[in-house]
Amino acid sequence: RAIAGVLRPGRLVVLESTTWPGTTREVLRPLLEAGGLRCGEGLFLAYSPEREDPGNPRFRTAGIPKLVAGADPASLRLALALYGAVVERTVAVGSLEAAETAKLAENVFRAVNIALADELKRACHGLGVDVWEVIGAAATKPFGYMPFWPGPGPGGHCIPVDPLYLRWAAARAGVAMPLLAAADAINQAAPLHVLARLETALAARGRRLAGASVLVLGLGYKRNVADLRDSPGPRLMAEIEARGGVAAHFDPLMPVLPPLPEHPGLGARRGIAWSPGTLAGFDAALIAADHDGVDYAALVAHCPLVLDTRNVCARLGLVAENVVGA
Repeated sequence: RAIAGVLRPGRLVVLESTTWPGTTREVLRPLLEAGGLRCGEGLFLAYSPEREDPGNPRFRTAGIPKLVAGADPASLRLALALYGAVVERTVAVGSLEAAETAKLAENVFRAVNIALADELKRACHGLGVDVWEVIGAAATKPFGYMPFWPGPGPGGHCIPVDPLYLRWAAARAGVAMPLLAAADAINQAAPLHVLARLETALAARGRRLAGASVLVLGLGYKRNVADLRDSPGPRLMAEIEARGGVAAHFDPLMPVLPPLPEHPGLGARRGIAWSPGTLAGFDAALIAADHDGVDYAALVAHCPLVLDTRNVCARLGLVAENVVGA
């Protein structure tokens, strides 16, 4: 609506947000045309979804292929020219709806496979098998397999949200997506399974979660990222305290936990001062995100129990009796 109020003839408008199929044509186009301009004549409209991997330095924006779709042939030509000046490869898609769905397909693929990795982790726990070794061994196959690693649950503003767009759009068309619904349920429950592992590990040491002090390491939803949107770290803190425990945090990227509307009980908390004495004062530490710049050796040496959801201790060779996989 704000853009429509200042549009002049000849402008190209591109939607980059991830959204349900039909948004660009059914929602955005009427808003932009309300001022009198017509798409394909005085107004040009395209869809080109954002693609990025936060915290991953191996991919530059210019090197990531860009999907581009236009509301009409002229809009597509203009959008391809725009992005072609910025990225090395543009990929023309036949319709706005196909491009919107392609972006959802990318993130749905990740959501389903993250859920599969978490379910495999729980099966391996029951079988007495190391899930990290299992996935690593399977990943040596050069075809037909792509490794996804378990964790405390997905976060960010893509994986927990985008599958819901596709399920809603499919349901509107009369199509159910039971696999996607199951994956969403598994992903939503992942932090609760981590807490169950924490309770079991504490019980084996004669402690209950109620009354225990737990340090949560890493609040961002993935390694070396400070994005808290739908992140499992704050949710784990809130769940620990809901069960009678006391939760503190340490995150080198986030010295202070900002107020979070979804977790009002956490408030604006300051992270702990990292020291051997402070670490020894906790009943357990829970690694939620394996950020760089953390002295994991000191954590293992001084904290009586370390629940590692990211396998970072094993990767660093910090194998000890007080380190438990989650």
